[in-house]
Amino acid sequence: MNNINLLFVCLLLGMGLRTTRRLPENAHVALNAFIINISLPALIVLQIHHVALQTQLLFSIAMPWLMFALGVGFFWTLSSRLKFSRETTGALMLAGGLANTSFVGLPMIEAFFGASNMATGILIDQLGSYLVLSTLGITVAAIYSAGTESKTAVFKRVLTFPPLLALIAAFILMPFEFPDWVSDALKRLGDTLSPLALVSVGFQLRFDQTTGLKTALATGLGFKLFLAPIVIASIYFIVLGTGEEITRVTLFEAGMGPMIGGAIVAAQHGLNPPLVSLMVGVGISLSFLTLPLWSYALHHL
Repeated sequence: MNNINLLFVCLLLGMGLRTTRRLPENAHVALNAFIINISLPALIVLQIHHVALQTQLLFSIAMPWLMFALGVGFFWTLSSRLKFSRETTGALMLAGGLANTSFVGLPMIEAFFGASNMATGILIDQLGSYLVLSTLGITVAAIYSAGTESKTAVFKRVLTFPPLLALIAAFILMPFEFPDWVSDALKRLGDTLSPLALVSVGFQLRFDQTTGLKTALATGLGFKLFLAPIVIASIYFIVLGTGEEITRVTLFEAGMGPMIGGAIVAAQHGLNPPLVSLMVGVGISLSFLTLPLWSYALHHL
């Protein structure tokens, strides 16, 4: 549970730094840039290099793609009815359509399903969540960000997204053994992602600025923590008829709180930063109450 404790410590540190004004008002911009350009690419290259691909894991890898597609459709449909702005709609798609399958997901898998199932979580995270973020996620961010960009500009932004470039490099480098110093450097850089991301989120988290955000926040968390996991579980158990342990782990990952990386990308593109910060801060906190219930349900299905 040390990783879980670290999440809350860093979140509180970010809030404390903002309250005491120890950092400039725009400090989160620099933190987010470091995360997207250095921390996340390093983690992707390191993790993918050790991934063992198996055909039976395709359903697991497909889960984040399905969840994101459901999220895009759900929030796009509701946006006009609930009169969400363009930026709010994009923010909800990124923060509500992607699960925290690594920093919260992996420790939770170990706690509720055992360490032997963490490999499934890593595949879901790297070939699912982060690949979705690096392709569909950055596309949504570019489309919904303030202003209108041409299709060429959106396409260029997707192709030059550092995590996507890192993923391509990781696959190319898979046959080659990394020297110890390279692995160590990638690990140390990758380890900065979680603490810096939570400090950034905490720095932007303003519980006193929920005016006008309550409906969007409730809608986003309702989808992420309840509706999406239930719909995906129904598809996997009823339609696909899969009920093995690996499927239960996959569905457990679907119930995680919002993905930190998705929130960082949304904030970088000006997609309602106060909302995505609340989505992450409140969503991760609530997930510690919902995940034990979700685990109990999955073990008794």
